[in-house]
Amino acid sequence: MRAYEGIVRQVEERIAAGDLRPGDRLPSERELTTQFDVSRSTVREALRVLESSGLIRSRPGDPLGPQVIASTASAMRKLFARVVDSRRLGVAELLQFRMIIESAAGSVAARMASPSELDELEQALAGMRDAVADGYEAFSAADVRFHEHVARLSGNELLVFCLDAVRSMVLDLISTKLAEAPDREALMERTLAHHRRVLDAMRAGEADEVTRLTREELHRYYAEYVPEAQRSMVGGMGDVPDSARENFRASIPLGRMATPRDSADAVVFLASDEARMITGHTLVLDGGTTAG
Repeated sequence: MRAYEGIVRQVEERIAAGDLRPGDRLPSERELTTQFDVSRSTVREALRVLESSGLIRSRPGDPLGPQVIASTASAMRKLFARVVDSRRLGVAELLQFRMIIESAAGSVAARMASPSELDELEQALAGMRDAVADGYEAFSAADVRFHEHVARLSGNELLVFCLDAVRSMVLDLISTKLAEAPDREALMERTLAHHRRVLDAMRAGEADEVTRLTREELHRYYAEYVPEAQRSMVGGMGDVPDSARENFRASIPLGRMATPRDSADAVVFLASDEARMITGHTLVLDGGTTAG
């Protein structure tokens, strides 16, 4: 990895951890050059990458330093993609992560959504039904809209961003296999039936049932694409009994995630200290605070 990539990693890590928030400033180009013991061109390349990723706004020569800007879904996808690529993570890790946070979003939505909001989700489900006649691609797009709607009903923007990012990466990894699936019509009907059960459970306020149904369906839909040697990572996720759930949490670190903050911590955990090992230096924020 090149020096500028190490700087990019550290900034991304601090943004994901919440240490750098929209409106915060990075050190100036001159300060970053000194901190990382690199040339100004290296610092500028790192800032260019961060700006193209939608994470900062940078003006050459600005004495206040580059400014962190509000995250967008696109920026979050790029951030996740960098972490996944650097760690060479595969379908098993991504599916496990998605099962955890998507079921959490559904559970929160079941507790918080109003009847009128659930009526809007009903319309999204009707849109899926209408899309069946237009083929699998149209149906898939309508299915994504349904999932996005559930995430928004949780009222947590971090969950929305995380789910958008991890859903895109899971689909990217297995898109070819999905495109070649021979039983698309049956798959669409099964998906509709499952979403009907999820929505009914939400209307009944049965958060635990929403969690179970979400994990169960994600496992049924994607587990066959997970290498056989890694299927134990997701094998227990669809089970309802508390004993199975606790055994999973005890054996799989990511299985302990339960809050939006834990989702952010997972991103930081995946990134770990790799950037610091590569550069040999640590990003220092205003006031001498060490980022990491």
